[in-house]
Amino acid sequence: MRKIWDIPGGIHPPENKIQSTQSAIATIPLPEEFILPLNLHIGAPAEAICAIGDKVLKGEKIADGQGYVSANIHAPTSGLISAIEDRFIPHSSGMKAPCIVIKPDGEERWCELSVCEDYSALSKENILDKVVSAGVVGLGGAGFPTAVKLQPKQENSIHTLILNGTECEPYITADHMLMLEHAEDIILGACLMSYLLDNPQHILIGIEDNKPDSIQAMSKALDALRERATENKKHYSKQSQSALDTIEIVVFPTKYPSGGEKQLIQILTGEEVPQGKIPADMGIVVQNLATAATSYRAVRFGEPLIKRITTVVGESLKTQQNIEVLIGTPVSHVLSQHGYKAENNSRLILGGPMMGFAMDHADIPVAKTTNCILAPSKKELPNPDPAQACIRCGLCAEACPASLLPQQLFWYAQSEDFDKLNEHNLFDCIECGACSYVCPSHIPLVQYYRASKSTIRRLDEEKLQSDHARERFEFRKARIEKAEAEKEAKRQARKQAAEKAKQEAKKKADQLAKDSSNNEVIKEKDKLQNVGIDNSNTEAKKREPSQEQSPEQERPKLERALSRAENRFDRAQQQLQAGRNIDEASRETKKIATLEARLKEAELKVNQAKENLEAFEARIKNNTTGGISLSKNTSTSNENNDIEDKEKTIATLLKRLTTAQEKLKEAEKSQSPTIDALSLGVSKLQEKYDIALSELKELRSLLENKVNAGSTSMENTDKGDTVTENKEVSIADDAISRAQAKAAAQAKMSDAEKIQHQYESLKVRLSKAKERLAKAEAENNEHVSAFRDGAAKLHQKLRDFQAEHKIKP
Repeated sequence: MRKIWDIPGGIHPPENKIQSTQSAIATIPLPEEFILPLNLHIGAPAEAICAIGDKVLKGEKIADGQGYVSANIHAPTSGLISAIEDRFIPHSSGMKAPCIVIKPDGEERWCELSVCEDYSALSKENILDKVVSAGVVGLGGAGFPTAVKLQPKQENSIHTLILNGTECEPYITADHMLMLEHAEDIILGACLMSYLLDNPQHILIGIEDNKPDSIQAMSKALDALRERATENKKHYSKQSQSALDTIEIVVFPTKYPSGGEKQLIQILTGEEVPQGKIPADMGIVVQNLATAATSYRAVRFGEPLIKRITTVVGESLKTQQNIEVLIGTPVSHVLSQHGYKAENNSRLILGGPMMGFAMDHADIPVAKTTNCILAPSKKELPNPDPAQACIRCGLCAEACPASLLPQQLFWYAQSEDFDKLNEHNLFDCIECGACSYVCPSHIPLVQYYRASKSTIRRLDEEKLQSDHARERFEFRKARIEKAEAEKEAKRQARKQAAEKAKQEAKKKADQLAKDSSNNEVIKEKDKLQNVGIDNSNTEAKKREPSQEQSPEQERPKLERALSRAENRFDRAQQQLQAGRNIDEASRETKKIATLEARLKEAELKVNQAKENLEAFEARIKNNTTGGISLSKNTSTSNENNDIEDKEKTIATLLKRLTTAQEKLKEAEKSQSPTIDALSLGVSKLQEKYDIALSELKELRSLLENKVNAGSTSMENTDKGDTVTENKEVSIADDAISRAQAKAAAQAKMSDAEKIQHQYESLKVRLSKAKERLAKAEAENNEHVSAFRDGAAKLHQKLRDFQAEHKIKP
């Protein structure tokens, strides 16, 4: 017999387990729809890889786990993806989250499964891949991905594997029934986990003594497997035989909460997990019985985690039993199949009465971690009495299995003294509810602890983000300072080199002056004295960029500056007009004043740009009349450039005009207060567009006159140039025609065509965003998080657009 240790604290509440163990595990009909939250597990939510309208098979993967601590999600039945939207999820806050909704077709058609006859022939990596692919998570706690626990750090050598069959909380009998009906799957799962953990010395299956039938079933299955392995050694690997010989079923006294991970370790080994450590640091791994059985079936038969055993119990139900329910089944459907009477119900609880949480309604799905649905009557579980003042009796401290001080934690939680809560090891609390159970003042202590934990986690996350931002800022500041220091060092080095050259030249000149006084020596002296100055001036001139610009470069630049200034002026004028159209009662005077100041500033910039352009034209005119003339080829080339610039301006104006006209039409339909501002903008854009067309015609006419003005002796030489220039003019006409045709086509688009056009545009933007993100990640860019956020927002926008317009990718 193995020695058993006791744990501090603990309580003995009424077990109430007999109600749901009188019949075998049952099944229920398919619901009308399945709801699968993307955060069915602890860790990062999965990402949907299906779209609305897709047909899926039973067991087909529909969402990918994101990151190391995450899990895949599979379709629990065959059917149609009817929605991807926010729905209520199993959470104490009653919040909504993204969910995949499946409408079953009733055919229950499976996808192809990967069967493995002998997992010992596979590598551990392949076996772990199968567990990950099946989306297996812990079925007895928060849903931690199983594969993570089965891959301990190399420095943590595992010597003990514990399977938790305690199930100490009242009412819950899911693991109890699993041991009665699927004991062999549990034991074979223990052998599988032993293989992945490099064959630990001890494999312990802990069961409380209030389950004698389960203990007998597990012992009988273990003996049968050992006998079968001895008789058929060919069908059982040496590892499996060794694991079967190592397994030990340990029975210990019933006490709540002996099912806690740290508490079970202390009961079976006598060791305590230090504060801030995990069991793997001590060479121990703890797994739930159902997790072991599910992992075995995932590797042996390729079955993903799409169902679990759940206890459905409570006096407001006609039938109380354990069922094998598909993940995603609405709780309301489960209740209706068990004769639920809402008028008799005290409250609905997901989980047990000690660690579960009350549901506001039954429109939430069964998750991978849903081990119990409790619907007690008002007599069976009456509403708790109102909380009263703490009388400092100390019963909560006596009941705490983690040896904490619940009374002090309660005071610090009330005053939000998070530093003191951390000092008193708040996060060692397993939220078993023993303190609340024994409290004579009926204080909901666990709720205070949960809320404080949530707040501390949020504050820690915000601090982490703040620290990250500060580190990035300091790194950038240091990088800039380093660059400035390097530049200053180079400047000082150049200065010292120039001074040194001057001194050497002066020394040499002085020496020559002493040796001779003839003219040649004097000339040489003067030359050497100026060496340093000439060299430094030459180097400075080389480094100094040329500030001169040709008229062909300067004119387009000034015209673009004027165009930008006019555009800013138009926008400011429209914003001001829109602001003034608001009712006087709701007008924000400060905002109007800001808009007026912005308009005035834009007007000044327009005037300045016009003055700069007029000064340039006057300078060119003076240079031309003063005798500066350009050759025919240069003049023609300049005018061609002007035509090209004007064509671009016209195309831009046409696009803006079309967009403004569409906005005006929409405003007129909806009777928007911005109609006047939009109308003014359209008229101004139309005027600019007409002026630009007129200027383009003048430029063409001028070009044609210059081409035809050549002398007779130059006609043959210029013939090819004239043809080229005419071609350029026709190209300009084509460009304008294409722009006008495109605008007309967009105006004639139907609503469906516009939606498709917007959808394609979003896809292109998302593709470019992903390319930029990939490049940033490859270059280890410091702004990679911003690129990732941008790509994620575009991806969400595309999905929302698909959902809104029912577009199948």
